[in-house]
Amino acid sequence: MLKILIYNKKNSQKKLDIFLNKRKLVQKKQTSEVSKIINNVKKNGDKAVLNYEKKFSKITTKNNQIFFSKKEIDNISKKTDKNIKKAIDLAFSRIKKFHLKQKFSSFKFKDKYKNELSYKYSPIQKVGVYVPGGMASYPSTVLMNCIPAIVAGVKKIYLTTPSLGSKINPAILYAAKKCGVKKIYKTGGAHTIAALAYGTKKIEKVDKIVGPGNAYVACAKKEVFGDVGIDMVAGPSEVSIVADKTSDPNLVAADLIAQAEHDIFAQSILITNNKNLIKLVNFCLKKQLAKLPKKKIATKSLKNFGLAILTNSKKKILEIINTIAPEHLELNTSMNKELIKGVYNAGSIFIGKFSPEAIGDYIAGPNHVLPTSGSARFSSGLSVNDFLKRHSLIKITKTGIERLSSSVINLAKHENLDGHAYSVKMRLKKGN
Repeated sequence: MLKILIYNKKNSQKKLDIFLNKRKLVQKKQTSEVSKIINNVKKNGDKAVLNYEKKFSKITTKNNQIFFSKKEIDNISKKTDKNIKKAIDLAFSRIKKFHLKQKFSSFKFKDKYKNELSYKYSPIQKVGVYVPGGMASYPSTVLMNCIPAIVAGVKKIYLTTPSLGSKINPAILYAAKKCGVKKIYKTGGAHTIAALAYGTKKIEKVDKIVGPGNAYVACAKKEVFGDVGIDMVAGPSEVSIVADKTSDPNLVAADLIAQAEHDIFAQSILITNNKNLIKLVNFCLKKQLAKLPKKKIATKSLKNFGLAILTNSKKKILEIINTIAPEHLELNTSMNKELIKGVYNAGSIFIGKFSPEAIGDYIAGPNHVLPTSGSARFSSGLSVNDFLKRHSLIKITKTGIERLSSSVINLAKHENLDGHAYSVKMRLKKGN
């Protein structure tokens, strides 16, 4: 089932890079087509949004109501199963509690010249949350994207999920209502990303767009970035599991499958120093896949992008982890404490056999919106900080400018910026 890469030679890292890049190349970005969609929405607004929605979702309905009414939200959210409501309530509580710990405090101090220097945080004003429709219509997406914004103090959260011509998952509306979402739109795709970025008569222009989506949505977010903020350009989900002879192969297989069932492009990687474990995990994979409702998706994912990496040292295990920079990393070994010290590229890290990645998707508390495709090398998961702006406040005294001016003037002249130097000199004249 899992292909095997023996990682003990000089060219091993090159082979791993080739394997990882294969998935990136498959993720086609329809930049030209998406640019046309964005320009059309900028020009024609709601008309373009509706036309694209009906075209791409193959909708025949004449319904042009682009957002849910309060009555619709109340009636549909009531249909949420009581056990799902209970689970959403618990998840909301745990996620919010974790994110409340992330808030940073503003600070102020005076230097020896009595200059006041401070740092102030303020929330982004308007945020758009994209929630995929169809098979990936998850209430957990609503919670993970809205709660850090709530904690940051964002006053206006708008949510969009493709549902114009189809039934919506009631749990989506229940979760959105619980998060106090201002308005819920019924459209999706690149055209909705454009509408959120630039605004239409019916769709509010926002300051930042967050949330996952398909290749078109990801490409559209990348295209509008700069005119609006985005969380990240996320690819398909992924997990890397480090295991050894002490690991239960059934648990390892189950966690590889849990990631593989997301998407045919999802990536599940086993890293181990035990050859026999690979055989056992492959056997368990076949056994568990036979009973899985999403067997076809998971099997295709594991066949094309699954991998077992066999290596012979802790140093090489860490090299592999930090090369992959996985979205999710599971450490299921007898040396977890030692490994953690050397991991610096990973989204979320799950430690021990009772910490499956699935619990992080829903209810542990930390955010499940994480960097993918190696971007954990330079970025982190979604947090309260993503919804806060940071401002420097500078108040210089007369003594302060007199004592600091010579250094400013010298540096400005060194950089051939005489206007800068002059603006300081002006303040040194008598009477100022």
